[in-house]
Amino acid sequence: MEKVENANQESQSPLSFLTNLLIARWRSLLLLSIGVYLPLQVFEILTVKIWENQAGLPWDVPILLAVHSTANPQLDVLAVTLATIGLPWTAMPILGAIALILVLQKRWRSLAYLLTASVGSIIISRTAKELMHRVRPQLWQSIAPESSFAFPSAHAMTSITLVGILLFLTWASSWRWLVLIFGSLYIIAIAWCRLYLGVHFPSDILAGWMVALGWTIGVSLIIKPYKTTAKSVDSDRPKDETTLLPEERKLITEE
Repeated sequence: MEKVENANQESQSPLSFLTNLLIARWRSLLLLSIGVYLPLQVFEILTVKIWENQAGLPWDVPILLAVHSTANPQLDVLAVTLATIGLPWTAMPILGAIALILVLQKRWRSLAYLLTASVGSIIISRTAKELMHRVRPQLWQSIAPESSFAFPSAHAMTSITLVGILLFLTWASSWRWLVLIFGSLYIIAIAWCRLYLGVHFPSDILAGWMVALGWTIGVSLIIKPYKTTAKSVDSDRPKDETTLLPEERKLITEE
């Protein structure tokens, strides 16, 4: 009886309710702050700086020249190869194959996340480039020149988006560590090749990373692709993939 009365008293206290809510949701709030707010804040700062000065930030040119100073024929071949691998259109067959697997496994939640994150990333990249109209660096003659606008880097956005999708889809398994390690190397390699080829300022790369990171994590907080049950290869598919979460069902009912 006393427990019931205490529970009622707590439910009537706004401060107690807010405290319990924050304690229960601290992980989501921390992820929202670090994974969404901070990256988008950095992207906003970079956007304002570039809008005011198309030449870029003070460290843009020195970093580019430092990377270019290492140029040699072997690295030329590596950079061009990585640039081709990192193309947004190159990532589409990979994402398409993953989407097909998710369809066959009837993992609708994961499929929704993949489609929303990847298509949204492309739209954001195209829109930002057209709005900013930042020209490519002209410090030397690139061996793989680009004619489109530079800010933000589509290669950088694609690498973050692809790795982010794979990471969230494998979050419930031990594969996430493999994705995290090789994905990080892939992201860095793609960024290096864009600087080495002289087709992006470092601020283009950083902006692409930040906006893609904020977008992929933000979408994951809404769709929750990691709300699945870990399973073996021969087990049935997770129920969470084909059913709505309680809060989602409640929202639809209320509407």
